[in-house]
Amino acid sequence: MQEESMENIISKKKQTYPIHRDLRHYLRQNRRVEDMPCLYKDLKHYSFSVPFIDSAGNDTLWETVFYSETDRREIHAALTSIYGILKAAGDTSFMEHLSVDRIDYCTFGNSNPFRIRIINNFNDNYDYYYVKIADASRIYGLELEHILSPNRINYFVCKDTLIEEHIAGIPGDQFIQRQFNNANLNETRIAKEFIKFNERCFVKLLGDMRA
Repeated sequence: MQEESMENIISKKKQTYPIHRDLRHYLRQNRRVEDMPCLYKDLKHYSFSVPFIDSAGNDTLWETVFYSETDRREIHAALTSIYGILKAAGDTSFMEHLSVDRIDYCTFGNSNPFRIRIINNFNDNYDYYYVKIADASRIYGLELEHILSPNRINYFVCKDTLIEEHIAGIPGDQFIQRQFNNANLNETRIAKEFIKFNERCFVKLLGDMRA
């Protein structure tokens, strides 16, 4: 147990770089700057948190945070509105049936992100997005990924806050543990995709993404 906890100790973190004037001008020109009803610093004023445990009983290193009732109503309304900006350019017509299901806080990441879980109350489908400290290196990585790779990344900034959509996929460690020995797995295709992904990460120097 002690060895496992030692593995999770992070001794060094990448420096966070502020958004300088030229980058902010570029973001504004490309419609990456939006006014938001809630910023990263507002989410930090939670009352308490509890560890988020996965279905297997493992600590995910995320904490689910809770707010006072007054703050909760205000923050949930603001976060739902932000989701509308992120997904539908501010169109609120589809937001009537959406609500914030959970807010998680990551204590070990460079940007200490908040993960917002949005749920559709009609069909129980859910989606995520992230509220982070705006880091110029991360933004450069997101923009390069958006421009040069097959993936299209939706994000925007407001002052010192970065809003970033959730990228669907399976974490590499979980894939190796649960699916790598699947008899139907096309190993050649996996190898090709991994090489392409690794080369893109290397060539484009993606901010704080881990290749």
